[in-house]
Amino acid sequence: MRLPKPNKIIGIKYTAGLSLFKRKLVKIKMSANESALGPSPRAIKEYNKVSRNFKRYPDTNGNSLKNVIAKKFKLDRNRIILGSGSDQIFELICRAYIKKGDEVIVPKYSFIIYRLYSKSNGAKIIYSKEKNFTVSVKDILAKVTNRTKVVFLANPNNPTGTYLNNLEVKNLRKKLRNDILLVIDDAYFEYVKQRDYSSGLKLFSKYKNVLITRTFSKIYGLAGLRVGWGYASKEIINILNQIKPPFNVNRPALFAASAAIKDSKWLQKEIKHINKWSKIFYTVFKKMKIETNESKVNFLLLNFDRVNISSNNVFQKLAKAGILVRKMDIYGIKNSLRITIGKNKENKKLIFTLKKILNV
Repeated sequence: MRLPKPNKIIGIKYTAGLSLFKRKLVKIKMSANESALGPSPRAIKEYNKVSRNFKRYPDTNGNSLKNVIAKKFKLDRNRIILGSGSDQIFELICRAYIKKGDEVIVPKYSFIIYRLYSKSNGAKIIYSKEKNFTVSVKDILAKVTNRTKVVFLANPNNPTGTYLNNLEVKNLRKKLRNDILLVIDDAYFEYVKQRDYSSGLKLFSKYKNVLITRTFSKIYGLAGLRVGWGYASKEIINILNQIKPPFNVNRPALFAASAAIKDSKWLQKEIKHINKWSKIFYTVFKKMKIETNESKVNFLLLNFDRVNISSNNVFQKLAKAGILVRKMDIYGIKNSLRITIGKNKENKKLIFTLKKILNV
């Protein structure tokens, strides 16, 4: 019997952190850069209220959430697109702007989703080099050819936690051809308070060849609800809306996200917690001779070259102690792990366990 034959699938399989170890052993999850404190109580209350009525479809355009976003950031509602996480926005971009034979530039150490969707739409992935785990604008520009269609840039970057300053990002857009779409991923922008840094939205909200994405999965603590959004010119948004599926963000998610974005006090509480533990972790890890960066976000990249132990060994021992962190093999970063800053008890447990593993 002849069965349906699928098209040839060209892509990169995404491997989530939890799939790397038995779920039942995980008591402390520090692998996915999720919020340390979790969602705002106001968001939880709104979710619970709306969840009582599951029979209703959501607004297919998500206008209630768009209105809140537009008011909060002083934006044009008609230039906002909502997605089931910012991941879906990346997928729509690749479907709309990439075809077989096109080239997409991504930093060597960057969010795996960029290359996953680009490759599945037929693009050739071009990797730009990084210097000290920081994106090199110079090398991105050097990699541009007449086939370049899209450049992806997370600022600050995941998984390295580093960022580019305003002048560097502006210079990138200035020197790229006008017909190259620059995608700025603002997933972690709320955590960065350095004076030489501005979000992609602040720098490029009026540009016609830049799309900025944001997410409710990180600082807002709504990763399980899958809500993200993008902002670009009306021309770009109109194209993406043509291929966006209807009802792509569910009703409870729309209302919870609206409540979360209004709760600025909870946001500041999360930022204060992250800043405190980022400094503590940096100091403690340095004393333990674990190489790390002075992170500006809610995660740190740890390298174990100086302590004569493999990152895989550390990963296994942490997992046996019930702590799940993120392997960096898939990103090509050798002998390293990424840890997400968690709650006070979780962070203390991580430090205690690492000291025990390293005998310090």
